[in-house]
This record gives sequence, C-alpha cells and structure tokens, in this order.
Amino acid sequence: MNTGTLLLWKRRAWSSLSASRRGLPREKLPEAGEQVPGSGPRAKVLTLDTMNPTVKKVQYAVRGPIVQRAVELERELSEGVKKPFSEVIKANIGDAHAMGQQPITFFRQVLALCSYPELMSDSSFPDDAKSRANRILKSCGGHSIGAYSSSQGIDAVREDVARYIERRDGGIPCDPAHIYLTTGASDGIMTMLKLLVSGEGSSRSGVMISIPQYPLYSAALAELGAVQINYYLNEERCWSMDLSELQRSLEEARRHCNPRALCIINPGNPTGQVQSRQCIEDVIRFAAKERLFLMADEVYQDNVYAEGCHFHSFKKVLFEMGPEFSETVELVSFHSTSKCYMGECGFRGGFMEIINMDEEVKVELNKLLSVRLCPPVPGQAMMDLVVNPPQPGEPSYPTFIRERSTTLGSLAEKARLTEQVLNTVEGISCNPVQGAMYSFPRIFIPEGAVREATVKGQLPDMFYCLRLLEETGICLVPGSGFGQKDGTYHFRMTILPPKEKLQILLSKVQEFHQRFTLQFS
Repeated sequence: MNTGTLLLWKRRAWSSLSASRRGLPREKLPEAGEQVPGSGPRAKVLTLDTMNPTVKKVQYAVRGPIVQRAVELERELSEGVKKPFSEVIKANIGDAHAMGQQPITFFRQVLALCSYPELMSDSSFPDDAKSRANRILKSCGGHSIGAYSSSQGIDAVREDVARYIERRDGGIPCDPAHIYLTTGASDGIMTMLKLLVSGEGSSRSGVMISIPQYPLYSAALAELGAVQINYYLNEERCWSMDLSELQRSLEEARRHCNPRALCIINPGNPTGQVQSRQCIEDVIRFAAKERLFLMADEVYQDNVYAEGCHFHSFKKVLFEMGPEFSETVELVSFHSTSKCYMGECGFRGGFMEIINMDEEVKVELNKLLSVRLCPPVPGQAMMDLVVNPPQPGEPSYPTFIRERSTTLGSLAEKARLTEQVLNTVEGISCNPVQGAMYSFPRIFIPEGAVREATVKGQLPDMFYCLRLLEETGICLVPGSGFGQKDGTYHFRMTILPPKEKLQILLSKVQEFHQRFTLQFS
C-alpha cells in the first residue's frame, strides 16, 4: 500500500470509528491492494474515443503534414543542420504579407490612427487618413476600436459596403440591412453552412462543392456532419464549370441525401480560373430550377489577370436576369480583406451580403451571430477602407493607386511566369492562371513512384511533395488535399513569393521533376 493510500485508509478508519460512536453506518475500508478512488491516475474525460467524432473527420491540407515538416526543416536550418538547400520557400498558403507583399500605406495609417488617436496631432499623417479614422471612431462605442460593435457589424461600415457593392454592380441597389460583417470570409461561410445543415440519414443536408476545392468547405461540412457533394471542374477547358456535370452530381446525390446548397469560388481557388458571365447565368438558372441556395465565394474579385477575363459578381448577373430570378433565388456572397491587392489576412475582416433570405431565418441568423458578440473591430475598420479607399482629389489617392496597381501588376506578371515555366517541363501541364493567387498544375508520376508511395502508405502526390520539400526546401500542397479526379495528380502553389524567389522555386521544381521522373521510370 503506497503512502497516499495508507493516509487515506487511516482517515477513513478514523471517520468510521467516529461514525460508529455517533450511531451512524460505518464506511467500508479498502482491502489490501485495492485501488482507492482518487488516489491514483484518473482516466481522461476527453479522449479520442469520447470526443466529437465529426472533428476527427476534419482535414485541412493547406496547413497539413507537409507544412508541419517545412516548419521543422526551418528550425533544423536555424540550428545549423546541413541540408541540400539554404532556405525553405513556402508556397502553400495565400498569405500575401508573409510572402513579402507590402501593405497599402493608407490602410495602415488609418488603422494606426484608430488604434492610437493621439496620433491625430502628428502632421506626418495626411488629412484624408485622419478624417477616415475619425469617421470610424465616431461609429465605435466610446469612440474606441477596443469596444464591441453590434453583432451584425458597425452601421457606418455596412453602409460603406453597400455603397461599394452598388458602384461595383453598376447601380444595382444594396440594402445595408443585408450586409453582415464577418471574421474573414471563412466565418461567414461557416455561419451560413450552420443554417443550411439539418436532417439525418437520407434527409441529411448535402452541399455541392467544386473539385478541386478549397479545404475550408470539406472541413466545415465534416465538422457539421453534412454530406459533401462533389462536382468536378473541367481541367481540359481551363477548369470551367460544366452544367452536365452539375446535373450528374446532383442526381446521384439525391439518392442518399437532400441537396440544399451550391458553392462556387470565383475567381477560383485552387485552380485560378475566372468564370464567364454566361457560366454564372447558367449556374443561376440551374440553382433556380433545382431549388438550391447559392453561396458565391468572391474573395479574389480584384485578382483577374488573363486577357479577355472579367469578374462578374453573382448578384449583378442575378439582377440583370430579371425579377424571375432576382426575386426568388437565394444567394449569399462573400468578400474579405485577406486577398486581392490588400493581403491583410491577419486583420480577419470580411462581409457577406444575403439576397432573398426568409425573414424568419434572418432572425435566427442574427441570434446565431449574437452568440459570438461581434467580428474583430479592427478587421471591420480594415474592411471599411477596402470598400471606401482614397478618392480622386484626396491627398492619399496618388500613393494608393500606385501601390494598388504595382501589387496587381506584379501578381499578373507572376501568374504568366508560373504558367510559362511549368509548361516547359515534360510531365507537368499547367492551365493559365486567369485569376486568384494560385496555380494547380497536373503532374505525371511514374508507376515506380506510385508503387513506392503505396509501400510507404502515402498518396502519390503526397510522396512527390514530401520528396520535393526534403530535397529542395520547396513547400507545396499535394492536389489530393483539394480533391482531383481519380488517376490524376496535382499540386497547388501560390504565385505570391517575390519574383526572384518565385523564379528560384520554379527552377527547383523543374529540376526536381526531371530528376524524380528519371529515378522512378
């Protein structure tokens, strides 16, 4: 008997003796060797067996095992461990500022003024930045961005978002009451999926998502216990949407679930395509016919590079199709401060606009949002600056336009460079990067490498990307993390690294692929 058990035994013995003297029932003493409750290691309440099972199904390739290994390699390099490369180049995630993109001066000036209003007396800040900061602060509780806002977001910011949408869509009205500020676009997407998902068994909600897809969608659906309905983009036609494929996917899904929503990412992530206006109109007609709720992820709306390509918002096309559609089709669209020319990922600013939502459901949406109190107020302020930037005639306008144009011009140049270089490599096929921030090239993996990957218990493109990382320090994400047709292999890479580093990255991929192919052929 250990010391703790002995002490507990003595206390219980004394307690039992005292109880007997008072005529109370005696407590049973432990037998020799018996485990006394509370005296030894206790089993965990929360274990893999007892935790929420849907969480275990969540996967997020963008920050998966490849990236974790890249972080380990960075640490090893810093400790002096010899590697066949001198640095790790991460091209796994659309984090613009982490890749060296410079912030927009005006945005940071206004946020600095909002965070520390004492700077208003500093003459180095332009007057338009000060007036913008004053307007934002006057809309905040206690004139401080440290105060909570309403759950739907600051009224003045939502009004600015509504005016921005009207300008973008050629004057189509936008009601600020339909605008919800969010913690990045991801928060809005997750919130809408929570409203849409219900049922069990064959009545469980199904949500149609494109394959390849951004893993937020598959992760969210897994967490919510919804049915993921895959529809494949057409790689041979530059990742375009195909109505016959949408129909096939829907009819097949209706055998085992209740399809309720259709998600579209335009411009595309991870595929970089920009859908045509005709395509968007076809999708709206399809959603109307099949009674599907449309979710339009439009966070890359300023990232359009290819000649002849243009961004068309789903809302604009919807209203141009007339009342038959604009008064009936349920649509929610999303935007963010994290992408485009801003790249302000860390501020977690975003908004969603809802169209034709049932009024009673809107009450439930407001209730759901009230639980999280409000989105980050600095993110709301950043969103306001995105939709209400410096205007012609204001002091900051020339600098703003120059910085915006430089950033978007650089991205367009790197999009062309990525396509051109990858298409010179035998065994790699890359569609034009029409928009967004990513390339999703197809790679041809020799049978010998497929067999080696199988022996190691890895998917072939994971095996490829791990080898690439270990041999070159280049961190890309295997296409299997985004979904792809059986028998095809891809990787996703961002075009965000500075041009000099991007050239190094592409050159290393080129050399590695040739070496890899020779080794396993």
